[in-house]
Amino acid sequence: MVDPISDLLTRIRNAGLARHAVTRAPYSKVKENIVKLMCEEGYLDRYEVDEKDGIHKDIVVHLRYVDQFQIAIRTMRRVSKPGRRIYRNATQLPKVNQGLGTSIISTSKGVMTDREARKANIGGEILCEIW
Repeated sequence: MVDPISDLLTRIRNAGLARHAVTRAPYSKVKENIVKLMCEEGYLDRYEVDEKDGIHKDIVVHLRYVDQFQIAIRTMRRVSKPGRRIYRNATQLPKVNQGLGTSIISTSKGVMTDREARKANIGGEILCEIW
């Protein structure tokens, strides 16, 4: 697997299209922080970390639906990719969908949303956009 963050986003997107309630992904701290921010922003219901055998961990993501058939996430897009990293300072951070969406930024102070990064006046790598 070349890009684990894209893999996480694709698993969430595919689970939503298939109308699953839960999906799993291999664990990493960055992925946990991304899923945590998505839960705080209201795109996901909740998540938990599952230790299978004490060595390997999984992130179990519970999807949020606005009605019985429509997932709360309309679009997810990976911005910075392994072949082309996208960095912006605090003044150049884009507003996603005219401020209705969220960018997840990897900064020197950790992973945060674009609003938090602008408020703290910190730039960083734009990981993904969600709306």
